[in-house]
Amino acid sequence: MIDDALASFRDMFSPPFRSVLYKSLGLTLALLAMLWLALERLAIWMTTGGSSWFQGAPWLMTLVEVAAGLGLFIVLVFLIAPVAMLVAGFFLDELADHVEKNIYPPARRGKAAPVVASLWLALKFSGVALAVNLFAFLLWLLPGVNALVFFIANAYLFSREYFELAALRFRPIEEVRVLRRSNRLTIFVAGLLIALFVATPLLNLLTPLFGVGLMARVHKRLASPSI
Repeated sequence: MIDDALASFRDMFSPPFRSVLYKSLGLTLALLAMLWLALERLAIWMTTGGSSWFQGAPWLMTLVEVAAGLGLFIVLVFLIAPVAMLVAGFFLDELADHVEKNIYPPARRGKAAPVVASLWLALKFSGVALAVNLFAFLLWLLPGVNALVFFIANAYLFSREYFELAALRFRPIEEVRVLRRSNRLTIFVAGLLIALFVATPLLNLLTPLFGVGLMARVHKRLASPSI
């Protein structure tokens, strides 16, 4: 597992992965900028007479202005990972193909999912990331257990998603789930390594690159010699 993790980390800096990284980061920053402008417009409308709620209560308008500024920052912090996952989801098959070139002979490499399936996968990854980050926000109210629960939840959710991505390139979903359930401990341990990326600011933007590489190798070990 450690060897697979180190190999996956090295892959992140290879030319094919850097190309995907630049594309996904560029689109991520563009989407985040659009979200920022939309939220900022909403805050301006609320505090400059777009609503009658604040008439006669300037202190309330000041409070809303401060809260809007803080809210914009907090919302974007929690949206960075989901937006990055959504964008990277469109390149996951491309990343998996690059990894498989290094670990499989040409005749045994997997096949990319159809466009509709890839879109659904991107939405799933984004949804999981959003749910995990929302869960993390709620856990702030439970000091002492929040970090542990957040880490375990990340490991379980992302290990499942990335393993299914890697395995679906070789087998139907029914077989994927059987393989995942029969090797749940190994897959969960791999998920703990992915969780380290998810829990680290800025490094979490690289989670798709690391997760795809790691789970492609984990799937190869668990599925051999069947593929």
